[in-house]
Amino acid sequence: LMEYFNIVKKRWTVVLLITLVSTLISALVSYFVIQPVYKADISVIISNTQSGEDNSSQNYNDILMYQRMVKSYVEIAKTRMVAEDVIDALKLDITNSELLRMISVSSTADTEFLKITVKSEDPKLARDIANQYAKSLKSISKDVRGVDNVQLMDEALIPTVPDSPRPLLNTAIAFFLGLMLSI
Repeated sequence: LMEYFNIVKKRWTVVLLITLVSTLISALVSYFVIQPVYKADISVIISNTQSGEDNSSQNYNDILMYQRMVKSYVEIAKTRMVAEDVIDALKLDITNSELLRMISVSSTADTEFLKITVKSEDPKLARDIANQYAKSLKSISKDVRGVDNVQLMDEALIPTVPDSPRPLLNTAIAFFLGLMLSI
């Protein structure tokens, strides 16, 4: 063990140089090369809200049914039909596949909530697409299923902080990797 320590001690300039260079390169790339990507989220709930029905009469089986239906709505949200409706409504100049790559739809375990996340280099565009995507999902699912089960909980806000890159995290990882590599 002392032999290894002595070798590192003799070559401390190489260790320091490699560590600093890797850290500096990572910081420069993270701050100046990589475009920031912003993320906007919107939540919708899948439930029965027919006006003539008393919501207090919902029982446990109804809640379980809507929790299971969330998985179907996740798949509906990923369809080209919904993407086309968003593109038409916002008059976007992108293809369905480009829009679908910007979108991720997930369900929260054991709840009736569906979360739609949009990532874009433009924070306002991310917000607009997220809000329209929820509205389009609501209208398309109503047309397809014949029942309005999608309720918008809250609107997406303009993100103020980029979701990626994370320059400090990238720099710290590069520091430790550079240190390990140099040693």
